[in-house]
Amino acid sequence: MNIHEYQAKQLFRDFAIPVPLGAVAHTADAAITAAQGIPGSIWVVKAQVHAGARGKAGGIKVARSLDEVKAGATSLLGTRLVTHQTDANGLPVDSVWVEQASAIRTEFYLSLLLDRDSERLVFIASAAGGMDIEAVAAETPEKIVKIKLHPAAGLQPYHGRQIADALGLAKEQHAQLHNILNGMVDLFLAKDCSQIEINPLIVTDEGDLVALDAKINFDDNAIALHPDIAALRDTAQEDAREAEAQQYDLNYITLSGNIGCMVNGAGLAMATMDMIKLKGGAPANFLDVGGGTNTEKVKEAFKLILSDSNVKAVLVNIFGGIVKCDVIAAGILAAVEEMHLTIPVVVRLEGTNVQQGLDMLKNSGLGLVAAEDLNQAAELAVTLAEGKHA
Repeated sequence: MNIHEYQAKQLFRDFAIPVPLGAVAHTADAAITAAQGIPGSIWVVKAQVHAGARGKAGGIKVARSLDEVKAGATSLLGTRLVTHQTDANGLPVDSVWVEQASAIRTEFYLSLLLDRDSERLVFIASAAGGMDIEAVAAETPEKIVKIKLHPAAGLQPYHGRQIADALGLAKEQHAQLHNILNGMVDLFLAKDCSQIEINPLIVTDEGDLVALDAKINFDDNAIALHPDIAALRDTAQEDAREAEAQQYDLNYITLSGNIGCMVNGAGLAMATMDMIKLKGGAPANFLDVGGGTNTEKVKEAFKLILSDSNVKAVLVNIFGGIVKCDVIAAGILAAVEEMHLTIPVVVRLEGTNVQQGLDMLKNSGLGLVAAEDLNQAAELAVTLAEGKHA
C-alpha cells in the first residue's frame, strides 16, 4: 500500500526524521492559510499523488507570494497529473502540500527496503541523488552503495559511517545521519513497511540534513495489524478494479491486453498469461480467485473482468482441488446470466467434480466454449478475441 507525501512526512516526524515545515490543503484558500502559518516568504506547492517525477511533470510549483501559492494550488487541484510513473490518464490531484522552501546545498538519495535474496534490510544510498536516480542506477551503478543489516545486530554505528563516507558528509553531519537512519529502521519495523525512500535527502545551507521528499510503501499482508496505516489509504489513487477486487479478497492486477483471465492459483495464472502471449494474444489482467473460493466470489471475479471495456474474450482456467469445478461453473453461469454476456468465454476445467462442472456449462445454453487443455484454451481465446470463429 502506498501513501501520500504529506502522510509519509507526518510518520517521519513521529520517528524523529527531520522534514521541512508544511501543511496539506484541499482547496486554494486552504493553501493560502497553510502558507500563512509557515515562516518565510517562499513556499513550494506540491501535488499529492502516488507517483514520482512530479517536478518534471509540472506537479511542483515554487511560490514567492501568497497570490502565487493560490495560483499554484488552483492550477493543480482538480486536475490529473501524468508522469512517467503513471498511465496516460494520470492520477487525480485532490490535495496539495504547501511547504517551506529549503535552501539546498547538496542532494542525496537514501532508501531502506527488504532484500529478499539475502533476507536482510538494506540501505541504498547515493551521492548522485535527486530526480535522476533511475538514470544513475542504469548508467553508473558504482555510484550507489548498499549496506545490509543483520537482523540480530540491527543498525550499528559503522553502518552510519559507511553511508556518511559514501555521501561525502562532513563529520558534524554524521550524528544527524545516524539519527535519520535509526528513525528509518524504527519506522520500517514498527509499521511493517516494504520500502522507505528519501529522494532527495538534502544538506541545507545551514549544514542540516533534511528529508525533502518522503515515500513509504507498506506490506499489504500486514495492513490488518495497523489500522492507523489502513486509514491512510486513498483509493482514488488506485486502479478502480484493483481496489474493488480487494473487497472480495481477489488478487487482481490490470494489464493492457484484451483477453480477460480468471484462474485459481498464482502460478497457474502466470502460466495462463504466458500461454496467451505464446499464442499471439495479450492478457487483460492477472486474476487469482484463490484456493478456497465460492460461487459468489467467482461471480464477482467474472464481473470484475467484464468491467474492462478492452476485454474481447475471457479465458477461465481452473484446476479443481480445494475449489471444486462445479462451484466455479455455478459462479460463471450466475455472472453470465446476470450480465447478459455478449463476448465469448473459453473454459478449461480440470480436477475435482470436473464432469459435473462441464455438464453444467454444456447444458446452460449460454454458448460457452469448453477446452480440453490449456494449450487449446489459449488458442481458442486468442482466436475469439480477434473476432474470428473458433
